[in-house]
Amino acid sequence: MPEINILSYNLNGVRAAIKNGLLDWLSDKSYDVICLQEIKADDSVFDTTVFDKLGYMCYTFPAVKKGYSGVAILTKIKPDNVVKGCGIKAYDDEGRNIRIDIGDVSIMSAYFPSGTTGDERQGVKMQYLDAFFDYIHRLQAERPKLLICGDYNIAHTEIDIHNPAANKDTSGFKPEERAWMTKFFDSGFIDTFRHISPDPHQYSWWSYRANSRANNKGWRIDYISATKNLKENIIGAAMYQDAVHSDHCPVYLKLKV
Repeated sequence: MPEINILSYNLNGVRAAIKNGLLDWLSDKSYDVICLQEIKADDSVFDTTVFDKLGYMCYTFPAVKKGYSGVAILTKIKPDNVVKGCGIKAYDDEGRNIRIDIGDVSIMSAYFPSGTTGDERQGVKMQYLDAFFDYIHRLQAERPKLLICGDYNIAHTEIDIHNPAANKDTSGFKPEERAWMTKFFDSGFIDTFRHISPDPHQYSWWSYRANSRANNKGWRIDYISATKNLKENIIGAAMYQDAVHSDHCPVYLKLKV
């Protein structure tokens, strides 16, 4: 396995994405690992056999609250280890993190909280960011080759959002959130997409309002981050904006392993 092809995709509901053609879209593609966020389905309603037919083993970590949040990993490579959650009950109850270990590489699907519903959830989001930062660095000490794939719910820089001036105090682009992203990358992680492509106007999420996607008035809030020891292993990175199964689009990484 000299290369691994990884996709990360916030589905905004796995059942809705399947109705919107996700399985057909995946059927002629050859991703080794697919990290899913916002599956919004527990094991009683998530029929994973549809992915079995495409050759994937499916590991899920739904939220306790039905129809909310939740993450999953699909993989064609049998993992050596699967870890659900980060050990903090409040966040694990919301189904925020799942990780697989394949050899010496660890791949996490992560769904960071959104703060868009008000000050209380914004506070939860900032607390989560601090807790996640500590957790991920403890994990990195044990698993030095680490990929964190998912919806971070933060646009990092001005080129990652269609209207930075109007959104400077909006959740997802607040100064303290952007500062956290800078701290995170400075602490030993690479934004793999930006490592490959510095161009503006490339987004991974669009509001359903005001024809935002057709006008490309979006935000780049979905990332695949890699520890810096994998920098030379990055072969390619992309976002597939023509994949329309969700209000997000998939994020892709090809890595030499």
